Amino acid sequence: MRVLLMAYGSRGDIAPLAGLAAQLRKLGAEVRVCAPPDEEFAKLLAGVGAELVPFGRDVRALRTGAPPSDAAAFAAELVAAHFDTVGKAAEDCDVLVASGLMPAGARSVAEKLGIRYVYAGFHPFEMPSPHYPPPPRPGPPAPPDMTDNQALWDLDTQKVNALYRQPLNAHRAAIGLAPVDDVRAHVFTERPWLAADPVLGPWEELPDLDVVQTGAWILHDERPLPADLEAFLDAGTPPVYVGFGSMPLSEATEIARTAVEAVR
Repeated sequence: MRVLLMAYGSRGDIAPLAGLAAQLRKLGAEVRVCAPPDEEFAKLLAGVGAELVPFGRDVRALRTGAPPSDAAAFAAELVAAHFDTVGKAAEDCDVLVASGLMPAGARSVAEKLGIRYVYAGFHPFEMPSPHYPPPPRPGPPAPPDMTDNQALWDLDTQKVNALYRQPLNAHRAAIGLAPVDDVRAHVFTERPWLAADPVLGPWEELPDLDVVQTGAWILHDERPLPADLEAFLDAGTPPVYVGFGSMPLSEATEIARTAVEAVR
């Protein structure tokens, strides 16, 4: 079996794919990964024996520099890469697993090729639910008096469509596929996967979304810690860990000092 995994995003989006790729290869599958061209992703995926097909811009450069000034143009750029680079990478594959920043064109690629398509998210808060609001997204802000979560998710649908629907449907028409009305629902499908730990990222069942929670996709690292780090961990009280995930911190020049002072 040949499996194509794809995501455009930071290390938090690519590392889970490396963990899944490692397990798939143990089961005898051939694995190809479409991911940004960052050197760290190339090394990460090479370490699990997965073929990397780079697409899109270097993510570290985007995170540390100025973000794209035109969100719609950047979305159209990614959609084009889905149909071009990702589409070519999927041609001899049996299944396509898509994740990361709104993979708007991935399902269309699978549809055209007649292969299975699965959308996977790595935290529950990107999946529409009345229990919490949607994450931030480019587009008009919600009115101050809009506090109902369902109304906010309806607004999110409009934002996604404004960014992705026109370029998506243009590419679909070019390969003979019908237009899509609701891009987010099209991408997520009615049965998305949630690759998150059920304790850390629990999912509350909904009647209109059959989420399959797989557990987290982790690349296990058996290497011993350096001796000086072991000594530090063993000395005195347990240390405090501070992490910032994938948040861009280009303007937070004193963030490390602020975090240390807050801990102290």
